[in-house]
Amino acid sequence: MKATEQTLQEAERAIRKTIEKFPPAEEATLLTDIHLRVNQDTGELMSFDDDDNELNRCVVEQWIDNKDDKFYQEVAATLRTTLHKQKDKIEQMPILKPFSFVLEDDDKESIEELYLVDDDTAILHEELMVDLDKDLDDFLDKLLKD
Repeated sequence: MKATEQTLQEAERAIRKTIEKFPPAEEATLLTDIHLRVNQDTGELMSFDDDDNELNRCVVEQWIDNKDDKFYQEVAATLRTTLHKQKDKIEQMPILKPFSFVLEDDDKESIEELYLVDDDTAILHEELMVDLDKDLDDFLDKLLKD
């Protein structure tokens, strides 16, 4: 399931509406995560704060009754792209850092941390981290031999 242009627009609008729930303020809100829940049956994309208060809700038509085995992986990729596009707005949100955008299923089970907002930290996508331990071990072995 490759995200259509309409899907990207719907996801972008949903993230933008969530961001708008946090207008500029002098004091940062105490919040650790924004939870993005996706329902595979209804296609709903909902955002919640830590206290499970709903921030936004929309329906992504392409996700309605989608039974694809890689559904959540595709949704994560779409949301990650959308969050990255709105990076500047997200990083200006008046929320005490660090905070994250976390993808959850409709049972509130965490699937993946999509985006971490912190002044000093960046999250690398898992694919960039594949074989990192082996590469570091090889580097250390080579360094010790010299």
